[in-house]
Amino acid sequence: MALNIVWIAFFVIAFVIALYKFIFLHDTDIFKTLVDGMFDSAKSSVVDVAFPLTGAMVFFLGLMNIAEKAGAINWLARILNPFLKRLFPEVPEKHPAMGQMVMNFSANMLGLDNAATPFGLKAMEGLQSINPDKEKASNAQIMFLVLHTSGLTLIPLTIISYRLAAGSKEAASIFIPLVLATICTTLASIFVVGFKQKLKWDRVMLGWIGSMLLLVALMLYWVQGMAPEQREVFSKITGNLLLLLIVVTIILGAVWKKVNVFDAFIEGAKGGFDVIIKIIPYLVGMLVAIRIFRDSGALGYMVEGITWLLMQTGVNTDFTSALPVAIMKPFSGSGARGLMLDAMQVHGPDSFVGKLASTFQGSADTTFYIIALYFGSVGIKKVRYAIWAGMLADIIGVIMAIIIGYIFFH
Repeated sequence: MALNIVWIAFFVIAFVIALYKFIFLHDTDIFKTLVDGMFDSAKSSVVDVAFPLTGAMVFFLGLMNIAEKAGAINWLARILNPFLKRLFPEVPEKHPAMGQMVMNFSANMLGLDNAATPFGLKAMEGLQSINPDKEKASNAQIMFLVLHTSGLTLIPLTIISYRLAAGSKEAASIFIPLVLATICTTLASIFVVGFKQKLKWDRVMLGWIGSMLLLVALMLYWVQGMAPEQREVFSKITGNLLLLLIVVTIILGAVWKKVNVFDAFIEGAKGGFDVIIKIIPYLVGMLVAIRIFRDSGALGYMVEGITWLLMQTGVNTDFTSALPVAIMKPFSGSGARGLMLDAMQVHGPDSFVGKLASTFQGSADTTFYIIALYFGSVGIKKVRYAIWAGMLADIIGVIMAIIIGYIFFH
């Protein structure tokens, strides 16, 4: 119901704004802009999003099947079971979905979106298998989805690469602020959904959260001590090295377990095409609505309104030039990326706005896209409180990113 209302709202708001521009601003091209954007987005949803995703989906689902047959996923689930069973009390112990979620979170933490998506879709499928109401999102599915949309990233490979391409002399300067901001978003997700679901906040839960924060703090302290050139090399190499190491380890582990590796890969990979076919309608529907909303100028009006309100309170508004990235990110990753690149081009990649825009881009994920993609892949129609919980966590993350940005960059 909530997703349905949001989808309708995108079109209605865009149409109302287009009428306003046509009648009062005499913008005779506005309707053509929206219609052209609608057809272009419908095409690019399939050509630029769904089709490129197919290859990664096929490969990593095949790899996932190898890992399952070798027992790697159950091994991961056993290690993290004390913490995960408190976050996901509905999921039976040693269920494969536990390990699948861990692999999704791990790929996200390394900033490897293409690897994270197939793992996440497989995890959602596993959670759907134990969902008693196949059309309504379960608590476990909502917790997983909101945690995923928090976009926890420890090695922001992609953002640093974009900053280098934009000519930044301090490409890795956003490393620590971005990681801190995304941790804040992830913790906000755990607390928002955890309180809604009335989870038990016992010593084990708090101990795991505290241990993770300590581990991240130690890693950040270590990286902070590196020279800028060392940080860039670390960021470039570590994530890709770890991903390749995971792939090779799974294959060699399966050989050791006497699994027919290639047959297992083919068996799992075949499911990739089925998943793509299922999600294309959801992708097209959501991305077209987002494109029309953006092309109408609604995003610009939102930023102007927020800026005006903040100015009335006397709050420093230097950050508002980067705010479009934060507002767009829950709706469209590619749209937010374009706005980030535009901010770096206009203000400079090493300016306050350029660095803050980079931090916004990496400190959360595309909430509406992920909801449409993941729930659509398993036929969920009633998303319950997933949207507002994800958006609330995103808002908390944005506020913390602004505070962290002022501390580090202003």
